[in-house]
Amino acid sequence: MTDPSTKQLQRNFAGIAGHVPPEQPVIFAGIRTLFPWAPFRSTKAAIKLHTLLDLRGQIPSFIHISDGKLHDVNVLDILIPEAGAFYVMDRGYLDFKRLYTLHQSGGYFVTRAKRNSKVRRIAARPVERSTGLVCDQTVMLKGFYAAKDYPGQLRRVRYRDPTTRKSLVFLTNHFGIPALSVCALYKSRWSVELFFKWIKQHLRIKRFFGTSENAVKSQVWIAVSTYVLVAIARKRLNVGLSLHTMLQVLSVTPFEKIPLFQLFSDTDEGPNMPHDDNQLKLP
Repeated sequence: MTDPSTKQLQRNFAGIAGHVPPEQPVIFAGIRTLFPWAPFRSTKAAIKLHTLLDLRGQIPSFIHISDGKLHDVNVLDILIPEAGAFYVMDRGYLDFKRLYTLHQSGGYFVTRAKRNSKVRRIAARPVERSTGLVCDQTVMLKGFYAAKDYPGQLRRVRYRDPTTRKSLVFLTNHFGIPALSVCALYKSRWSVELFFKWIKQHLRIKRFFGTSENAVKSQVWIAVSTYVLVAIARKRLNVGLSLHTMLQVLSVTPFEKIPLFQLFSDTDEGPNMPHDDNQLKLP
């Protein structure tokens, strides 16, 4: 999705209270004969890492490891909603009964509507079409079961990408933020994709050291814990190094008795250091 106006989106996004945790699972696949405890398909095994990423610090606030057959939407049943927080999720989590439970808990959600979703328009607000917005409507669900699962009103925002001409339809239960902010919130979901890519690339989780359930889950938790500890250290020490550089420094000095601040202060990330365009930006 192309920004209609980067500065305008930043202003809209800055005015949103609370934190915005996007939800997304990542799948680690393998051979089923080696991982019989994680069924996925007839010849394949897989585990899913369902993650809630807090955008205030790019740190996961909730993680659930399951086999590959567990549908994404079922994770909403074990998630404890936080009142006032925005939950940004893709269409895999679109279940109106569960979303209504989230709404009643005081949380807000932003998701994409499915093509076959039937709604009835209640009201419409004016939009600036030059920004890419097509409509900003208040709607109610029309289907019998859908309306029964979510009896309240929803906000429907349609946005057309000026470059690709692709039309995106978003649903949310928050009526107070600007329509462009709804689009910006959904775009922030890409951060969780970068988080998983970073985990796979830099924490050596592409291959497992064991095949048992305990071995695999232990390796995943160790990788995630390493990421969180380094991210917290980077933020508290106010270090200007990237997470990848900090991990490289720690890997060659595991037994050095030296304060972390001094260790990272003596490391200069100069022009000869490789630059990773997919590096997560931590505040």
